[in-house]
Amino acid sequence: KISLGMKQTEENPWSVIEAQYPVGSRVKGEVRNITKFGIFVGLDEGIDGLVHISDISWTEQLKHPSEQFKKGDELEAVVLKIDRENEKFSLGLKQLLPNPWEGIQKTYPVGTEVTGVATSITDFGVFVRLEGGIEGLVYSSELAEERIENPAEHFKEGQEIKSVVVKVDPEEQKISLSIRAIHDKAEKTALKEKAAQESASQATTLGDLIGAKLSKGQDAE
Repeated sequence: KISLGMKQTEENPWSVIEAQYPVGSRVKGEVRNITKFGIFVGLDEGIDGLVHISDISWTEQLKHPSEQFKKGDELEAVVLKIDRENEKFSLGLKQLLPNPWEGIQKTYPVGTEVTGVATSITDFGVFVRLEGGIEGLVYSSELAEERIENPAEHFKEGQEIKSVVVKVDPEEQKISLSIRAIHDKAEKTALKEKAAQESASQATTLGDLIGAKLSKGQDAE
């Protein structure tokens, strides 16, 4: 038996892919396949790059990529990672835009009153879309002075909601909100004091670092 191969007569595109598509560069291609975990984008050399569902949007939580995309769509994406040995090419769509979660603590400091629209009602609370597409969550315990067991009986999607920021976690990309705190003056005051303390703590830490650096430089002299 003699085994022959046709692809071996051509250069393997994976051998030069890192030079053609360096990490951070932008590429354009056509959607070739859509799965529950992402979309495959075809490039000129016959290589497919994967945009994982977590790299589609900074703010939107898609249940399935087919909600936004279909085969044949032309897309621009950013090269995130290349694994030449395993022939895997990772792309991102959300990286084309600034990350709205960067500096979120300055945009929405604890104690800030915000207005948004309810996007989803669950057993444990209400998701509220704020300016810039950021979603915050009002837990059931924060919907009213008395706990609401079934939020769907009191809120509906599209409803405008006023609330107060009670916690911001940029690493986990989560904002906790409270409707109850809107009417609780004591709690609003406590939240503002907490925000002021956190701000002072961060400033002190930065000041300590700068002071230590200057002191170290003087010692060296």
